[in-house]
Amino acid sequence: MHRIKTYFNWSSGKDSALALHYLLQDNTYSVEYLLTSVNASYNRVSMHGLRRALWQAQVEAIGIPYGTIELPEQPTNAEYEAEMRKKILELKSNGFECAAFGDIFLQDLRQYREQKLEPLGIKAIFPLWKKDTKLLLEELIELGFKVVIICANAEIFEKSFVGRIIDEQFLNSLPEGIDPCGENGEFHTFCFDAPYFKHPIEFSVGETVLREYSYQGTKNRFWFCDLIPKQTDA
Repeated sequence: MHRIKTYFNWSSGKDSALALHYLLQDNTYSVEYLLTSVNASYNRVSMHGLRRALWQAQVEAIGIPYGTIELPEQPTNAEYEAEMRKKILELKSNGFECAAFGDIFLQDLRQYREQKLEPLGIKAIFPLWKKDTKLLLEELIELGFKVVIICANAEIFEKSFVGRIIDEQFLNSLPEGIDPCGENGEFHTFCFDAPYFKHPIEFSVGETVLREYSYQGTKNRFWFCDLIPKQTDA
């Protein structure tokens, strides 16, 4: 049976980790590449602020070939799309037919991804689409995934929220109206162990800082928890 050659848009967080778990058990697809957007100025994963060294340790523990989209400090949408298009065309020339995402229910984001990929002849797939996010988080915990909060909306959460491990106590303590998977951008995570990792990723929890930035005229404030690779003092 022919399995469809697929690359995964890898964020380093829990939704990516669980979606990949689903795909690894699906004989329809063959995931052969993990692709991550990185802020080249800071050497950190875009959005999450995770150090490149921890991301690299993570993808190496998974054992699937990987690569990055290197972005400037504050890329415009046009710059991001140009870099992404270039990388996707390169992957397509190497036989990739599908792109996988960890999105769960943001319809406009799904449509955006599909609209950008369709002209390039790449099909977008969403293994977690429309699944109950509370049940997904319960499944994540039950299967033994290990996840830490590394970024959180400061309008919703206190500083102490970042650096927490996701467990049953975490799930039960979430404020009313907050999506259990943070699907509305409430928080972001780093998955440091999973059933398919060769070994857990070791780190220590560093400084937590508050950052403010504007997006489409709206100011956003987020807590960022700096995770430090255990093998270095950097």
